[in-house]
Amino acid sequence: MRPIHIPQLLNAPHKTLHLDVAEHLPNLETLTPVKGAMSVTHQGTYLEVKGKADAIMTLECDRCLQSYNTRVQVDTSEIVWLEEPIAESVIEKEVELEDLIESLSPTGHFKPDEWLYEQMCLAIPQKQICSTDCQGIAFENPESAEPEIDHRWAALSALKNQLTE
Repeated sequence: MRPIHIPQLLNAPHKTLHLDVAEHLPNLETLTPVKGAMSVTHQGTYLEVKGKADAIMTLECDRCLQSYNTRVQVDTSEIVWLEEPIAESVIEKEVELEDLIESLSPTGHFKPDEWLYEQMCLAIPQKQICSTDCQGIAFENPESAEPEIDHRWAALSALKNQLTE
């Protein structure tokens, strides 16, 4: 997907650009291409971005460490404010809660592939479990297992057994 020059959105019908998505996104490993649709609407002081997409990804189960395939779906919208970035030379700055929003230059570019990549990454489950009845890795009870004796210590073990008898 090509970057969208933000001022060109003003010339689009209803100031909206509709995009169909059917491609692999860079840096996002999926089995199938990401398929869906996006719309970017210029609302004067902000962009309204909506997207609905899905893809199949191979994940690793956190319990049993087996690979499994799952569908990752996105149905979201976001407001991206249009404002010129302020040049700051301060190394440390206290950031207010309302400053924690995404903003772009009104004369800059919006990159739909990066936005969709971020949304798909946020949709990947944090707890990756292959199935609800996954038991995890089976392990032996260490108390019931016969202890393994290093043959180099066999003489010491024999001496220990003689002393206890």
